[in-house]
Formats: sequence, C-alpha cells, structure tokens
Amino acid sequence: MKKLLILRHAKSSWAEPDLADFERPLNERGLHAAPFMGGVIAKEGLVPDLIVSSPAERAKNTAELAVEGGDLHVEIKFDDRIYEASPHALLQIVSEIDDDLNSVMLVGHNPGIEAFIKLLTGVYEPMPTAALAVIELKIDYWEDAGAGSGKLVEVIRPKDKLKTLGTLG
Repeated sequence: MKKLLILRHAKSSWAEPDLADFERPLNERGLHAAPFMGGVIAKEGLVPDLIVSSPAERAKNTAELAVEGGDLHVEIKFDDRIYEASPHALLQIVSEIDDDLNSVMLVGHNPGIEAFIKLLTGVYEPMPTAALAVIELKIDYWEDAGAGSGKLVEVIRPKDKLKTLGTLG
C-alpha cells in the first residue's frame, strides 16, 4: 500500500497582469494558507517521505512554506512536467517514484490534479487552493498506479480546518 498526497498550490496573486503565469507568486492569503497546511499535515501525521512539486513560483512557494510551517523534514524535488500536466502526465510522474518511498506528496495545479484524483479514485472532488487530497493506493510498486487503483481517504481544505485549528493569520 502506498499513500499519495496531492496539494494544490495556495492562492496566487494577479497583482501584476503582465507577469507570466509560471512566475505568479502567492498572494497574502496564499502566504498564510501554505504554512498553515504544513502544520495540518504535521498534526494529522501525514508527513510524506518526499515532496514532488511543480517549479511554477506559486507551487514552489507553497511546497517550501508548507515544509517550513509544519517543520517537516522532507526533501522537495521539482519536476517541470507537473506544470500544466494532464492526469496521464501526472500518472507517469508517480510511476517513476522510488519504491522505497511509501508516502509522496505532489504539489500542482488545477485542472490537472482534480482530473488525476478522479482517474485514480473514480471520485470527482473539487480542489480549491491549498486543499490536500489523501489517497491510499492499493499497490506495492508506484509503477502499478493507474485508473481505479486508489481510494480517496479525505480532502482537507484550509477553510474547514480553520474552524478547529485557528486562523490563517
């Protein structure tokens, strides 16, 4: 059994309309939500063995702030293929994960991650910014991940957790 965590990047800024999409940073809300979700990951015992993130500025910042906010001692690798990835491209990335790792978190973008969750679990689940999907994969080897191989355990949304854990700042 493998565990896949899928984190959508936190809320990004549109303050500079001429900035390339890839370069958009987090806005104020995103700068608070990302470390908050890192704390949630730590508190819920969901710390992954590895984080694989899109290198787009907003996803990169989300991954780094989540690690910092949750005091997670986890390596972050960046994979260009996650930016604007289709569900099948994300499946390819997952299939290449080292089998010694039992829990991995992807940090990426919509609409790809919503479609990827549906591909793995058969369940469509809206993924607002900074939402975390927890998927149990009924596999022993990452290369065996595929359509219907996962069970959606839960989706943790920042707004839902605010009620029980405090504010975003």
